[in-house]
Amino acid sequence: MSKLLSVFAILTLVGLLSCGREAAEPENQNQETANREVEPAQNVPATMDTGARPLDNVRASDRADYYQAEPAMTIDFDKSYIATVHTDKGDIVMDLNAEYAPHHVNNFVFLARQGFFDGLTFHRVVPGFVIQGGDPLGRGNGGPGYKVPAEIGLPHELGAVAMARQGDQVNPKRESSGSQFYITLAPTAQLDGAYSVFGKVIQGFEIVQQIAVGDLITRVDILEK
Repeated sequence: MSKLLSVFAILTLVGLLSCGREAAEPENQNQETANREVEPAQNVPATMDTGARPLDNVRASDRADYYQAEPAMTIDFDKSYIATVHTDKGDIVMDLNAEYAPHHVNNFVFLARQGFFDGLTFHRVVPGFVIQGGDPLGRGNGGPGYKVPAEIGLPHELGAVAMARQGDQVNPKRESSGSQFYITLAPTAQLDGAYSVFGKVIQGFEIVQQIAVGDLITRVDILEK
C-alpha cells in the first residue's frame, strides 16, 4: 500500500506540471554547490549586456508568438555564459551549459538580450519541487512562437535550470518550450531523461526558495566571458 501511495504521489506531481500546457519537471545536486558564489574572472575579458533592448517597448503579452523560428546559433563556444535573473526578491545567478545544451543556451541568451523575459512573472510554484517562469502570457501556455530541439542528458540536481515542455502525447520529440524555464527546489531524479537541463543556479538559491506565484522578473542579464 505504501508503495502504491508513493507511485500515486509522483504521478500526481508530474500531472500537475503537464496539464496539456507547457510541462515542467526536475533532479539532484549538492546544496553547497548550488549556493556557491560566482568566482570573479581573473584576467578574462567579460561583457555584460546593458542599455536598451529590442523588446523594451513591446508589452509582455504581445511577445507571445513574436518569432517564427528558433534563433540562429550565435553563441561563442570558446566562452562561458552566466545569466543573472533579476527579480523583485533579489538576483538569481545561473551558469549555462553550452557544451551539453547548445541550442537551449543559445536560445536563452538570445531571448535575454532581446529583453523577452523583462517584466514577465513566475507563474507556477510547486513547493519542494520547482519554480517556473518565462511565459509572456503568464498562464503556462505561452511562448515566443517556436520550440527548441530536445537536449536531454544533464541531471536534475538541486538548483537545476531546465526548459518546460508539452507532454509526450502531443510532443513525442520532447521539444522544449521556447521560453518557459524552471528551477528545481530539490533533487528530482524522476525528471531525468525527460526534460532538457541547460544550467544550474550558482548564486542566489535563497532567492529561488522565496519566489512566489506572480513575482516579477525585472530583467535577465547575460555575462559572456
